Amino acid sequence: MRGETTFREMPPAGRRFDPVHQMQRAQTDLNKLFGGLRFYPATEFPLLNLWTGPDGGIVAGEVPGVAPENLDITIRRDTVTVRGNRPPETVDDGTLVQRQERMHGPFARTVVLPFLIDADKASAKFERGVVTLTLPRPEDDKPHQIKVTRS
Repeated sequence: MRGETTFREMPPAGRRFDPVHQMQRAQTDLNKLFGGLRFYPATEFPLLNLWTGPDGGIVAGEVPGVAPENLDITIRRDTVTVRGNRPPETVDDGTLVQRQERMHGPFARTVVLPFLIDADKASAKFERGVVTLTLPRPEDDKPHQIKVTRS
């Protein structure tokens, strides 16, 4: 019967409604329902490391399964963007995929550096699924030291 409250749903006489207890019961019910499933947050791709120094920076990105000619790297002022497309792995029609954690498809990752980049002198090399970008600073943007003299 819709809209009717049964005695089983009502708190015992003398007890007040406890929202924390109700949330704990709901969490327990959800855990029973989804107990065998694991949900992992999507990580950004490609994974990047960044090193900087007074002369510039180095960005290394893991791009397994992507051919170097399928990478598009753009530099604008202090920003580097790595774009590409990782093709899906082929499986036979009768194959049942048990687990698929590696993403496929187009990707883009942008990093903002704490200084300007001399795009004309920047370079990229690809080795064993890792693209390494060398990003020099323009001469006029590099820090310069000046001597202090006595007056």
